[in-house]
Amino acid sequence: MCRPRCLKRIPPVAPLNPNLNHQSVLSKAITLLESTRPDHRDTARSIVEACLPESGDSIRVAVTGVPGVGKSTFIEALGQRLVAEGYRLAVLTVDPSSERSKGSILGDKTRMGALASDEDAFIRPSPTAGTLGGVAPKTREAILLCEAAGYEVVFVETVGVGQSEISVRSMVDFFLLLALAGAGDELQGIKRGIVEVADAIAINKADGENRERAKTARAEYEKALQLLADTESGWEPPVLTCSAQTGDGIGAVWDTVERYRAYTQETGFFEEQRRQQAHHWMYETIEQRLRDDFFADADVEAAQAEVEDAVLEGRLSSVAAAERLLSVYRAPSE
Repeated sequence: MCRPRCLKRIPPVAPLNPNLNHQSVLSKAITLLESTRPDHRDTARSIVEACLPESGDSIRVAVTGVPGVGKSTFIEALGQRLVAEGYRLAVLTVDPSSERSKGSILGDKTRMGALASDEDAFIRPSPTAGTLGGVAPKTREAILLCEAAGYEVVFVETVGVGQSEISVRSMVDFFLLLALAGAGDELQGIKRGIVEVADAIAINKADGENRERAKTARAEYEKALQLLADTESGWEPPVLTCSAQTGDGIGAVWDTVERYRAYTQETGFFEEQRRQQAHHWMYETIEQRLRDDFFADADVEAAQAEVEDAVLEGRLSSVAAAERLLSVYRAPSE
């Protein structure tokens, strides 16, 4: 299968491999996106722009939930089902990064061994690099590249659940919250904001002795959803039970995704949401570029240590320190 035209702009891997396949090319492109080198970023931007006309023809699904809920197992179970039905699937998994080193374990791909070995599935782990939002800094651009490479379904697995994790909502079509039952605290630790943006809630590990507890948890979530305001799309989020281990209920989860897509496409919300997301990410990109430019400024770097010391020693407030560095940044270069 030939690679999309936009991905041909990626510099060849040295030594050049004449049999470079789609997945290798796509991985290279995402690596360029994640690079901190200016030349890599310039190349990545040109690739994304070239790929934009070839992107968009997919369903983008976020999968989130507390640690231990079984996100990777669930994605592998559903992913194998989709691939068997003829879909090409991309999975962007986000690993938590060390605050000190910004490195990550990148273990999600090894936890989806069976799916990773399928030629119609692409799994790419990326570190958060210390960012909030449950997603890697370049996840949205990576989604566009996956679509341009011909993947019809794109899953984004987030780090976990927290108020900041809902930023993934601004880059996907469907937001799936996985939950657990049986701990006696079905709603414990699940932030209201997460539940409010969920398009469906699936109680995972609903098997064996846990089956009845999952039904109880389902009823609790259904009651909680009744207390929330109507969704912007008019869609009523269902609460489902499933087991990634046995496969029970996995098909029903995907049926829900398909029903959501059909409903929102009919009402026009599907495309409107994507337009608003693109608008949102325009300003997110501006903020990120300004931040990058600020810290890359030589004058700021020269003044930074002295200002930081003044804050640490209590001689300067944080606000005054920030204003001082911003003044340095705004000053015209000599």
